[in-house]
Amino acid sequence: MAKYLIIRFSSIGDIVLTSPIVRCLKKQNEFNQIHFITKENFKSTLSDNPYLDKIYTIKSSVNEVIDQLKEENYDYIIDLHKNVRSAALKLKLKRPSYSYHKLNFKKWLAVKFKMKFLPPIHIVDRYFDALEKLSVKNDHLGLDFFIHPENEINLKNFLSADFHSGFYALIIGGAHETKKFPELKIIDLLNKINFPVVLLGDKNDKIIGDKICKSSIGKIFNACGMLSLQQSASIIKQCNKVITNDTGLMHIAAAFNKPIVSLWGNTIPEFGMFPYMPKQSNKSQLIQIKNLSCRPCSKIGYSSCPKGHFNCMNLIDTKDIIEALDKIN
Repeated sequence: MAKYLIIRFSSIGDIVLTSPIVRCLKKQNEFNQIHFITKENFKSTLSDNPYLDKIYTIKSSVNEVIDQLKEENYDYIIDLHKNVRSAALKLKLKRPSYSYHKLNFKKWLAVKFKMKFLPPIHIVDRYFDALEKLSVKNDHLGLDFFIHPENEINLKNFLSADFHSGFYALIIGGAHETKKFPELKIIDLLNKINFPVVLLGDKNDKIIGDKICKSSIGKIFNACGMLSLQQSASIIKQCNKVITNDTGLMHIAAAFNKPIVSLWGNTIPEFGMFPYMPKQSNKSQLIQIKNLSCRPCSKIGYSSCPKGHFNCMNLIDTKDIIEALDKIN
């Protein structure tokens, strides 16, 4: 038996991507104690994970919980964030630690000079490579996301009868505008889809969602801003297929092994964070404009296109998205 502390402070998708490590550590030795530290506002991403024994949260500083963490006397620390804050925490705890290679220099070369040195390896597989000395084996069962029963959405109470026989989930939200499929493109797409669609996003996406609904001819329901993270996950769990930006809900969709069409703007799948479904990769279709001279323009994203044209998204043909939807089941 060993006691582990896993560090990942943010964000939704990044935390979901750590779930195979949590599961494998616990299932490969049920007596292992698995603890996790994250930011308080991301606790719901982990709160119902049965493989975790304890979750520590912080608002702004690890000093909020440092005394409690020292008392735990961990055997190993697994740093899956790898930033200044996680380094400071490891320094204070003075326990053996493991981390992964973030490939920041190769990512910088991709962003700055469009040089293609990034290995074709998903970040989850890089996590497992980093833990080779701990003999943690990847079970290749993909990602996990757990929903508390109280947050499971009863579709018959939430959606009209038009949606009860099936629907697609279209995730219009995202932390950065340059990762979001544009409003007019979404409307064009929805007018080509002959199937009910539920729009998902947070409260910041509600106004755009309302505009999209008013301008679309199909059966569209705007759930943006209406649901918690776990409730949104419940909608994804019950949908037929998912169309999504590169965002946290994309990884939750992968955790439920949903057929996914992902739309890529300023970021690229080569950064290693495309939908992770190792045994069902045929369920994932990536839509992107390759070989643009300005793409990728960032590892994360911007509030607007630095060039002003947003060609990485605007040049995507919605017909290609429809064809991709038809390919996946």
